[in-house]
Amino acid sequence: MVRIWNQKVNRENDTHIPVIIPLVIYHGKTKWKIGAMLSDLIMDFETLPEEVKQLTPDYRYLIYDLSQFSDEDIKGNAELTIALSIFRDIFKKNSQEFLETIFKAARALDELEEKETGLQYFETCMRYILSSGPQLSRDQLNTVIKQLEVTYKKGSEVTMTLAEVLRTEGKIEGIEEGEVRAYSKMAIKALSKKFGILPTEYREKLAQLDLITLETLHEEIDNFKSIEDVKKFLGL
Repeated sequence: MVRIWNQKVNRENDTHIPVIIPLVIYHGKTKWKIGAMLSDLIMDFETLPEEVKQLTPDYRYLIYDLSQFSDEDIKGNAELTIALSIFRDIFKKNSQEFLETIFKAARALDELEEKETGLQYFETCMRYILSSGPQLSRDQLNTVIKQLEVTYKKGSEVTMTLAEVLRTEGKIEGIEEGEVRAYSKMAIKALSKKFGILPTEYREKLAQLDLITLETLHEEIDNFKSIEDVKKFLGL
């Protein structure tokens, strides 16, 4: 806000500053927990002397926590709807669930009159998804590419090219392996906390699971009643 005002005064030689409506669009992994006033960020603001408060900027800002929005809540043109849906889902859905977000984006962009613009936008979205989103396995990437060959062929070619570039740079496998190790460690920790120290064969089996299975395991841990449920899940 200060930068906008500085531009008005310094670059445009304006003697007045405009009204600015501050808006926060949030799409983090957890629900937005900070209040809607700038003063909520200032430690012990309420206890400050009144004369200090009068010299401290404070205002209300609008907060849109995308994690709380349904598909029906997200409105606008195709580009905006796709961007907000991807922002919402990228930390909210696991890799398998996120596939439908990709297919939905492809369907909408394929219907745009400006085909070239839609394709460029899809490429931007896929760059963001492949570098920042839930890590897709090789099989899931192949699923995306094959389905798009039928529904959005140019989008399939873009995805294949981006995947190959990232794979050449070692990013896809490297990131996925790191995710697998992290999920495996978290699963061992969570199961050990619930059922005690796990036998070696359980730990070894957990280390062999792929990312999708580990994600499913994490969702099921609360439902396990005994170590036998774990054994059954792992197929031991």
